[in-house]
Amino acid sequence: MVASFVGGFDGTLRDYENRRMHEVKLSDGIITLSPLRLDDVQAHLTGEDELLVRWLNGGHGTREGIEAYFRHCREQWDTAGPLRAFGIRAGAGEALAGTIDLRFAGEGLTPGQVNVAYGLYPSWRGRGLATRAVLLVSQYAASEGGEEAVIQVEPENPGSAAVARRAGFTPGRQTHTKDGTRFDWYIRDLRVDTPVTTC
Repeated sequence: MVASFVGGFDGTLRDYENRRMHEVKLSDGIITLSPLRLDDVQAHLTGEDELLVRWLNGGHGTREGIEAYFRHCREQWDTAGPLRAFGIRAGAGEALAGTIDLRFAGEGLTPGQVNVAYGLYPSWRGRGLATRAVLLVSQYAASEGGEEAVIQVEPENPGSAAVARRAGFTPGRQTHTKDGTRFDWYIRDLRVDTPVTTC
C-alpha cells in the first residue's frame, strides 16, 4: 500500500514546513486522515460506544470535554507539539469513522519512539480501516523522524492487537501502569519496509 499525501505537496513531505501543520491530509485512496476539527465533535459523540470508552477514551465524553480536547489537538498541530491527532475519514463525503493519534513523546517512550492509538466507531469496524489508518500514520511518523512505532494494547483487546499485527507490528515488551493495568507492546521499525496485510 502506498500513501498519497494530499494538499499541494510538490513531492517532498517537508513542503508543509511553510504551511500550517493542521492542513496535513493523508490518503490511500480508501481512507483519508486529516487533523480533528471542531465540526467533528458531534460525529465523535454520536460514534462513541462502550468499546471506545473502555479501550481508548477512559470515560464517556461530554460536548465541552471533547471540544476542549479537539482545541488542544489543534494547538498541538499549530505549535508542532508531540501530539498529532487525526480524524479517520471514509466514504464519498469523508465521514468521520474514528480517530488515530501519534504521540512523539510520552511515558515509557524512548527518543525516536512514537505511540499510535486508534479507535473506530461501531458502524465502521470490520472493514480494515484501522489497519489502513495505522499504515498511513506510520508513514507520516517516519517522515517526521520517528524510528519505531509502538501500539500499546491491553491483553483483553484482541481486536486492537490484530490491527497491529496486520500493520506489520510484532510483539514487544509488556508494561504496567501505576494502577497495575498491563499493556502488551507491539512495535514496528519505521526505518525499514515491513510486509503488511490490510484485510
